[in-house]
Amino acid sequence: MQTLVTVVHPRFRSSRVNAALAAAERTRDVTVRYLYDLYPEGRIDVAAEQAALTAVDRIVLQFPMYWYSSPALLKQWQDDVLTHGWAYGSTGRALAGKELLVAVSTGADSYGSKGSYSVNELLLPFQATADLCHLTYLEPFATTGALSISDEALAARAREYATVLTAPRPAAR
Repeated sequence: MQTLVTVVHPRFRSSRVNAALAAAERTRDVTVRYLYDLYPEGRIDVAAEQAALTAVDRIVLQFPMYWYSSPALLKQWQDDVLTHGWAYGSTGRALAGKELLVAVSTGADSYGSKGSYSVNELLLPFQATADLCHLTYLEPFATTGALSISDEALAARAREYATVLTAPRPAAR
């Protein structure tokens, strides 16, 4: 199974959690791309992105959660790359049957408690996008508490992430 991990972090070099997760992604079946490095001016090469997506079986979007959402460049990427007639619509089947995994990190670890929204609830727009684009939406890989996670816990989380990235296709529901 070929996996494409698209890391979308505007300050990746200073990110302890996303850097540790990205470092765990080093296998021959996993390709890692850094969107902010590829498009520092925000001009996305749609043809290149679509070609990268069609070449793989599993698409991973890795990013920190900012204000209960994704970084701005990921939203722009979605708007530019997931076009009508290509990704969705009556003739848009380019991604049909592929998997989508969202790997998100949060600074806090209190999501879903004390009346707040859970991480999965906040990621519902990604699940809706997967449905629209005929992708199989996988259970998100959420690393919460990035501001306080210990080195040991982060190393364990990175090992779990590497396993998830290369895991075989889950059984159909």
